[in-house]
Amino acid sequence: MVYAKTRNEKEWKKHITSFICVLAASIIMSINIKSFVRAGDLIPGGFTGLSLLIQRSCSVFFQLELPYSLINISLNAIPAFIGFKIIGKKFTSYSVLMIVLNSFLVDLIPVTPITYDPLLVSVFGGILNGIAIVIALYGKASSGGTDFIAVYLSNKLKKPSWNFVFGINVVILTTGGFLFGFEAAMYSIIFQFVSTQVIERLHRRDHKVTLLIITKDGETIGQELLEYTHHGVTQFEGQGCYLKENKTMLYTVVGADEVKDVVHLIKALDPHVFINIINSEGVTGRFYQEPIE
Repeated sequence: MVYAKTRNEKEWKKHITSFICVLAASIIMSINIKSFVRAGDLIPGGFTGLSLLIQRSCSVFFQLELPYSLINISLNAIPAFIGFKIIGKKFTSYSVLMIVLNSFLVDLIPVTPITYDPLLVSVFGGILNGIAIVIALYGKASSGGTDFIAVYLSNKLKKPSWNFVFGINVVILTTGGFLFGFEAAMYSIIFQFVSTQVIERLHRRDHKVTLLIITKDGETIGQELLEYTHHGVTQFEGQGCYLKENKTMLYTVVGADEVKDVVHLIKALDPHVFINIINSEGVTGRFYQEPIE
């Protein structure tokens, strides 16, 4: 009963964390668009860049001023629907919230250029864009569009796929180059490359960690791990050499961003558990050990 209550409290904390992350990411991304992106006439890639490209094309070629929110929400409707079906309702719901918040904030926040130097705009704008996406991903959300594709491919291929999405964005940026000149498009590619590298470095969900869990209550912990993480768990039976007590060792691999929550879950079930945490991101010999008292 106490454990169920604790678990419900953690779920509420996760919802609050997700909302705060979505709000912060939306604000950062919107400010970035109205400061660096607009100052350098950049096309930031993804559906954000596609929305800006359509908005600018309508203004230049058809003298039609369309709100960013209308274009961005319309473009993301189909990816959001697919996200609900394939990726997950929770992730997609928070992503839709971010899309809506970001769309309206871009229309509401005034243009405030910080610098007009194209290289500075590309580099620092890319850094801010990457940070915004990382914050959103930490809150189990995304900025929509190509992020849905990246998350889906990461889950499917079990490895980072942001460089693949970078290739898609290059196509969008090249189209922008034909329409509005290749100088801005090339700086936009720098912007997108910097953003992609920030995500690759800071986003830890695709980094895997191996847990070796030694406990007396293997059945309960193993079942809870299956339900909580949806990752496979392998169970080994053994005996301690000193006290000759029967022990169970559980082997599982989780995302690096899940480790803290998983350790707290295990500790709540068995305060005397012993856990070895091993970095399995292809680094031989790196070993992390965390006894739980």
